[in-house]
Amino acid sequence: MDSNNTNNQGQKDPRKPVNIRFNFSWIYMILLIVIVWMFFNQGGANPQKIEWEDVKEQILAGDVKEITFIRNDYEGRVTIKPDRLEKYADKFGGKIPGKSPHFVFLVSGSFNAEETFGELNDSLPESDRFRLVIENNNKVWGSVLEWLLFPLILILMWVFMFRGFNKNAGPGGPGGFFNVGKSTGKLAEKDSIKVTFKDVAGLDGAKEEVMEIVDFLKNPKKYTALGGKIPKGALLVGPPGTGKTLLAKAVAGEANVPFFSISGSDFVEMFVGVGASRVRDLFRQAKEKAPCIVFIDEIDAVGRARSKNVGFSSNDERENTLNQLLTEMDGFDSNSGVIILAATNRADILDKALLRAGRFDRQIHVDLPDLKERVAIFKVHLKGLKLSPDFDVDFLAKHTPGFSGADIANVCNEAALTAARKNKTEIDKQDFLDAVDRIIGGLERKNKIITPEEKKSIAHHEAGHATVSWLLPNASPLFKVTIVPRGQSLGAAWYLPEERQLETRDQMMDQMCSLIGGRVAEEIVNGQPSTGALNDLERLTKSAYAMVVYYGMSEKIGTVSYFDSTGSRGYELGKPYSEKTAELIDEEVKSLINRIHDRTYKILMDNKDKFLELAALLLEKEVIFADDMERIFGPRANRKEEEI
Repeated sequence: MDSNNTNNQGQKDPRKPVNIRFNFSWIYMILLIVIVWMFFNQGGANPQKIEWEDVKEQILAGDVKEITFIRNDYEGRVTIKPDRLEKYADKFGGKIPGKSPHFVFLVSGSFNAEETFGELNDSLPESDRFRLVIENNNKVWGSVLEWLLFPLILILMWVFMFRGFNKNAGPGGPGGFFNVGKSTGKLAEKDSIKVTFKDVAGLDGAKEEVMEIVDFLKNPKKYTALGGKIPKGALLVGPPGTGKTLLAKAVAGEANVPFFSISGSDFVEMFVGVGASRVRDLFRQAKEKAPCIVFIDEIDAVGRARSKNVGFSSNDERENTLNQLLTEMDGFDSNSGVIILAATNRADILDKALLRAGRFDRQIHVDLPDLKERVAIFKVHLKGLKLSPDFDVDFLAKHTPGFSGADIANVCNEAALTAARKNKTEIDKQDFLDAVDRIIGGLERKNKIITPEEKKSIAHHEAGHATVSWLLPNASPLFKVTIVPRGQSLGAAWYLPEERQLETRDQMMDQMCSLIGGRVAEEIVNGQPSTGALNDLERLTKSAYAMVVYYGMSEKIGTVSYFDSTGSRGYELGKPYSEKTAELIDEEVKSLINRIHDRTYKILMDNKDKFLELAALLLEKEVIFADDMERIFGPRANRKEEEI
């Protein structure tokens, strides 16, 4: 092996010189150390404070070697003879000091040092007399520090503050404090953007909508020749993790134009007027680079509806920033060639003026991927992973309904970690299923202490869920049931819900029966429910209220909906219906839940033997799958063809 390649494991080559770069922070640190040393370094000794009467006793005993008296401080410093120090060891905590002075005392301004010490010296024998030194303390450095220490600290603080502002400032203009109003947007030149639509899996509908923007940036004359105008902006709306930011980068990469990226929160600052200044500077730079794309991520941070932005200040900085953004997008100045892309998952709270035609002309919905799109996303994230030969991507896509692109990337990474944890050389299907379970339910906690009675109750609870969902045609198909604790749950039933856009009343009723199946099973076996059905009851109640209040599925309430899709009633204290209607709604919800409870009770009692057999199997194996359910109950009930 070549010796030149022996440092590939992260070790530094000792033959290569180390370059140490100068940093101005070193000067600040050295100045601070010098100031602290000068301030605290008053000599190596640590003298003990005593009274004048004690000093007089030491002098008369012949223990004093020297006294230094500071005239302008009225302070005396006493040095004891070396052979007499043991006599005062208790005053020093049992330790004999090695440096002098050993004691210090203070006197009043009327104290006459020459006369007092002279009389004491004359009264002593020649061998016991001490040396007297009288001087004035000029305190040069002490005075300097008293006057300059605090100003120096303030100056250093300001210097660091200016440097911080300079780091946060954008390009253009001189550095320092006055650069705080510059845009903090990051510019990616057209040659540096490598992301294209080939790198964005799924999102077929969204990609079709933004292709027109890309085509305009590539061939503007094709549209302007007919008198058409470029759309000012497009708003990407969708749940978190669906790829809105990645899609915006792909638009810039496909169009081969400069790309400015900034977060909505970067405009908001504690200083008044900074947000509006940064908006102006961002658009100034964009006009210079036109044609280009400006991407504002999480625009709801600055574009929140002004009527909903309740604050105590009449001059809100966020509103000023939003007003400037509205002016720049469609004001007196034209922004020819500048396209604004923005992303948010809370489009309902954005200001209406921001969404009108001429600013964000179109909204592009980036929804959660369907089955076909999940297959494409999995294929992108599976590149580079060592998979088993029989790995089935379609199977995995079917078992991850409702997963976003970010969730799928997390599943692939977690599966690789799971396989490595088990010392495998390839990643198989079980590793991915374990990764899905861990992401949805949390980490397994097999060492959690559960009593036998609790374990039986959990088994009956989960068996109740599984039985009802298997026997009802419109409930979500069951995949597996487990009583192994995960995260905060003591057991779980895993379903593969159908990806349908509409739900009928019967479908919602079957789903609600499946939700309450665990609690009803506990009532049948134990004679009383437990607290383990809290989450089930919460979801059941929400569904019941949605049927009555939102979807108009109640005969007594009628075909009315009190749902507010615009959010305009967000700050209203009252309800959109009367107290009498509220009482009727409560009665309808309770009646609906009681009917669901009785129906679920009848299903479990009619199949009690099989239900108890399933619970016993669950106690034995801890995890059961759909094959076990089919062996006990037979084929699953056929779903009614009610979809439109």
